[in-house]
Amino acid sequence: MKKSKKDKEVEIQDEILAKEETKAQDTPEKEVEVIDETEILKEKVAELEDKYLRANAEFENMRKRVEKEKMSAVAYANEQFATDMLSIIDALDAASLLKESEDVKPEELFEKVKEGIDFKKSFEKHGIEPICVEGEFDPNFHNAVMQVESEDKESGSILQVFQKGYKIKDRVLRPAMVSIVK
Repeated sequence: MKKSKKDKEVEIQDEILAKEETKAQDTPEKEVEVIDETEILKEKVAELEDKYLRANAEFENMRKRVEKEKMSAVAYANEQFATDMLSIIDALDAASLLKESEDVKPEELFEKVKEGIDFKKSFEKHGIEPICVEGEFDPNFHNAVMQVESEDKESGSILQVFQKGYKIKDRVLRPAMVSIVK
């Protein structure tokens, strides 16, 4: 049996309607699923945004705290050294008071002045030490201000020290001013 053209058209229309009904039935469920997924994603985004803002705020607070501590450390870096120097100042003050009184023995005055100008103990306590000037010239620690000929020492040796040099730990505070052999 052959189907007529009209029967075929009706059959195609029925198929199209059936497909549209199926789509109509599927669409609300998919929309519901899409809405649920969208809400879930929005909540996750909000949660992550909150975590990001909190972490960023915590980082900023830590950065400010570290900066403040750094400024404080720089401002008061010499506090311990200055405290140790106070005893030297006290000794010099005591020596100047002794000089003003008439019944002072020169030895007593000399001892007080010597005690006042003895910086070595305080320097050593804070890692400040004189630069060694024995042996060969080292441009990292010595400043050659003169070159002199000498038969007693080798070329490049330190012959005379004009001014002591000092270093704090491994950093040079002031190089030693020396003359070296040509």
